[in-house]
Amino acid sequence: MGYKINLISDTVTKPTKGMLDAMMQAKVGDDVFNEDPTVRELEHRLAQMFSQEAGLFCPSGTMANQIAIKCHTQPMDELLCDVSYHVYQYEVAGYGFLSGLAINPLRSETGKLTLDLLQNEIKPDFDWLPRTKLLVLENSLNRAGGSVYSIDEIKPISNWCRSNQLKLHCDGARLFNALTATGDNALEYGKYFDSINICLSKGLGAPVGSVLLGSKIMIKEARRIRKALGGGMRQVGVLAAAGIYALDHHVARLSIDHEHAKMLEQALRQCEAVERINPVQTNIIIFHLKEEVSPNAFIEFLHKHNVHASMFGKRSVRFVTHLDIDKELILETMEVLKSWKPE
Repeated sequence: MGYKINLISDTVTKPTKGMLDAMMQAKVGDDVFNEDPTVRELEHRLAQMFSQEAGLFCPSGTMANQIAIKCHTQPMDELLCDVSYHVYQYEVAGYGFLSGLAINPLRSETGKLTLDLLQNEIKPDFDWLPRTKLLVLENSLNRAGGSVYSIDEIKPISNWCRSNQLKLHCDGARLFNALTATGDNALEYGKYFDSINICLSKGLGAPVGSVLLGSKIMIKEARRIRKALGGGMRQVGVLAAAGIYALDHHVARLSIDHEHAKMLEQALRQCEAVERINPVQTNIIIFHLKEEVSPNAFIEFLHKHNVHASMFGKRSVRFVTHLDIDKELILETMEVLKSWKPE
């Protein structure tokens, strides 16, 4: 069923007319042979933007993350991340299935890892323990309500990783949202990571695809892994063109989505069903319902008023703003929230 106001995710956007035109006009070639000019342009552009040497276009952010993990580790190694991160929660334990890794999911109050949390998590070099080799950071933080790491928070973590021979990967599914919120520079940001996953199909509004960034040596190996995972595509420039269009036209407008999220935050503060709201920094709003409010009844109420959302935990709901939700639809959603009355 279609809903007029779809806030379930920013992955639901449809390509704009300009994006579709760019896709139709894309120059293409066989990307398995590294001969698709539009794919190569997208990979090169993002690599240059984030101070990395090379890029690899992948069908999904999950594949990009898992390729990076496999490039940076060997079986029986260990990955560190926060318990809330996508690589732990939503990638079907790919770190174990594909890379033979152990994982150490740390617990922070905000989803953001700090040196205090990390300091004692590198395992000693004993035969019976996995080797701690990789740290993954997520930015922005989905389950924490779209909160972000700034460069100033990442710098000491990056230095700690290098001092301890750990690789550092960024799951940047909504990285441009994070950079928009902090005002940090992409060129500077990229210097602190060994690899970065840039998702094009979330806040940027492309229909599909992510680009994995890293060193030339790493990306050469990543191409082989991508092929083994079935991610070697042919004339895929039609999709890469959507990514290029998004970089040209949809990055600058992300602040609008953030403004819309803040508007919804204010409306939720006045909604009698809501107990509390996670601080809103980007385009994600996570709010928690009062004990006496039935989560199913609240979702049904939203659906009845043509607002699509879903539960995001036992008593939590997530809204995500995006380029298909304009100010008029935000105002309409605010009126819906205002109309909630407890039974």
